[in-house]
Amino acid sequence: MADILILNGPNLNMLGMREPEIYGSDTLADIKERCTKKGQSLAMTIEFKQSNHEGELVDWIQNALGKIKGIIINAAGYTHTSVAIHDALKLHDVPIIEVHLSDPSEREEFRHFSYIEPLAKAVIKGKGANGYSEALETIKPLI
Repeated sequence: MADILILNGPNLNMLGMREPEIYGSDTLADIKERCTKKGQSLAMTIEFKQSNHEGELVDWIQNALGKIKGIIINAAGYTHTSVAIHDALKLHDVPIIEVHLSDPSEREEFRHFSYIEPLAKAVIKGKGANGYSEALETIKPLI
């Protein structure tokens, strides 16, 4: 398995089409390509996944136990609702970095709370697709 597991939650597969004024014009494939290159430049391998299904994200987190050095997660809408993802992440003793393309604290009130943030070593938000590269740079010294 890879050094770093990068997980993406619901609707992120629609990046590039979905509200580009909020999320930018990069597609998830563009972000994956950038992450792969950035990981290589930092001598880290990555596994990059996306699902619209909470249970699948939980399965991936559980299946990575003891096999990875860190997790970067943009749980998207599940950030604000998923105790299940929180509990799965809590099983890990590796660094977790939370990423958001936009800044949830500047958006609707229901986006201001994160179930992931208490487990994260860092939260990177509002930096668009560049936030993923910053997350890789942030996690490197922690692994």
